Formats: sequence, structure tokens, C-alpha cells
Amino acid sequence: MSQTMEKATFAAGCFWGVEATFRATPGVLSTRVGYTGGEVEKPTYKQVCTDRTGHAEAVEVTFDPAKVSYETLLKIFWENHDPTTLNRQGPDWGSQYRSAIFFHSPEQEKAARASVAEAQQSHKRPIVTQIVPAVAFWEAEDYHQQYLEKRGMASCHI
Repeated sequence: MSQTMEKATFAAGCFWGVEATFRATPGVLSTRVGYTGGEVEKPTYKQVCTDRTGHAEAVEVTFDPAKVSYETLLKIFWENHDPTTLNRQGPDWGSQYRSAIFFHSPEQEKAARASVAEAQQSHKRPIVTQIVPAVAFWEAEDYHQQYLEKRGMASCHI
């Protein structure tokens, strides 16, 4: 039996909580945290934290579109962070914590751009989320993968 899988990549602040949220979504087959959208090949967490590599902390989501739509993943993305704060989520600041959707296909780009208008209705300030093509995704160090789950934590939100 062949299973069709798709990838979606989202940046919404610290990747630990973003990953946990997507992992709990029915139809999501796997997640991995990492770095994307920057200039350095194979960056380390320490490098990304300098805010000099251009990378965002991001989550790559592998999902079964027969069980969860990309539009549903977008809804989860919008509902679980503040897309109106430039390069900041909660106490975390720097371009690595920016809000971004990295699309993998023209269909994803169209859906992402369409979702902005709907998301804007529930925010008073303008949305600053970047919608850009997916580029190289560098997997973060192993200790970052499923970080909250490994520690028995539900979230890292304040």
C-alpha cells in the first residue's frame, strides 16, 4: 500500500513548542526541528543563536494529506503564535524566531497567501509572517528533537 506524504515547514518562534503542537495533530506522520532560510550550510544551534546566520528555527512536518489538509496545518500555525511580532515570540527575540511559512509547492504558496487574510481578521496589528519558498532544511542537534516530549512537558509557553 502506497502512502502519499507531503512536507510543510513552519517557523513560529522557539521550535520546541511548535514541534509539540504539530506532533499532536492527527495525520501528522513525523516532525523534525531545524534551521532554514539562512546563509550558512549545516549551522549549529550556537551559530543560529548569534542571529547572524539568517536561519529561522523551524519545524518540518511530514503529513498525510488524506488525513490532514495543508489548510488545517496553516490554521494550527496561525493559532499557536503571534504573527504580528517581528522577529520575536514571547521572551525570545532575534530573526531566528521570526514567523514564516516555507512553501514546498505552488499550491502551498497559494494556500498560505490566502490564509493570511483570514488570520488577519483575528489580529489588530498587521501580520508580519514571511511566505517564502522552502530552501535547505538543516536538522537541529538530536537533543532538540521532541525536546518537550522527552522531558514530559506539554508546552514551553509562558
